[in-house]
Amino acid sequence: MAVRARDVMTRRVLTVDAEDPIERAEKRMLTTGFSALPVVRDIDRLVGIVSLVDVLRAREQDSDGTVGGIMTTEVLALSPTTSAAVVAHRMRTYGELRVMPIVERGRLVGIVTRSDLLRGPRRAQGRLGRLFRPTLPDPTPVRPPRPAVAGATTVGEVMTRTGLVTVDPTTPCSRAVELLLAHRFSALPVTEPDGAVVGIVSEADLMRDPLDGTRGVLPRTVGAAMTRDPTVVHPGTPLDQARALVVDRGFRVLPVVEEGGLVGVLSRSDLI
Repeated sequence: MAVRARDVMTRRVLTVDAEDPIERAEKRMLTTGFSALPVVRDIDRLVGIVSLVDVLRAREQDSDGTVGGIMTTEVLALSPTTSAAVVAHRMRTYGELRVMPIVERGRLVGIVTRSDLLRGPRRAQGRLGRLFRPTLPDPTPVRPPRPAVAGATTVGEVMTRTGLVTVDPTTPCSRAVELLLAHRFSALPVTEPDGAVVGIVSEADLMRDPLDGTRGVLPRTVGAAMTRDPTVVHPGTPLDQARALVVDRGFRVLPVVEEGGLVGVLSRSDLI
């Protein structure tokens, strides 16, 4: 039986209203660990998507307006009956796309995230169902955001230092998926035993695209799936420079290295 968007989508969707202040969207994303939220009007009519990058850009412009003023209005949405394979293909084709709204008769009824596709349908059946990962435990609650560091000017002052989760090139991809889902991360640094960063593996790297036209075997280990030689920053890197990498080049996570070893990670929420 074909797996549809309705079989993998999250039905309880956290949204913001287009008339909400930017601060409300920012707070909701930071406290839940979401990187983007659907924007609605009239309760459930989808009108846009707002992301942490949108919030970062608004801060650069000293904007304190409404969500509707910074959101992305050209939103790709699919129906609940769309094949999950098509959803995966669209999310791989549009590299920055991590949230796919599911709309029925003009109403927002759910979203599909990369995590939903990695977790897979609750009851996957048939050949297509086997293209998706088995159901995994629900993710752990997100920790409250750290207090802002007043006057911070360098990466080292705001980066995440503790609770770092890494994998090595020999880690099975299935284990990397479990870690991403359990911690609600979008990517993991890949390190050698001496702490040297040799890559980064993301949800997109681990997602199967059944419609990509290739018949290659899915990678079994992180080393075969990861992006090698990732962009890194250092504790002394100016925040403005790191923010430009995130806003202009679309990085979600930047490994922070010192003397050749991983000492932290810098995420979009850390910058906010």
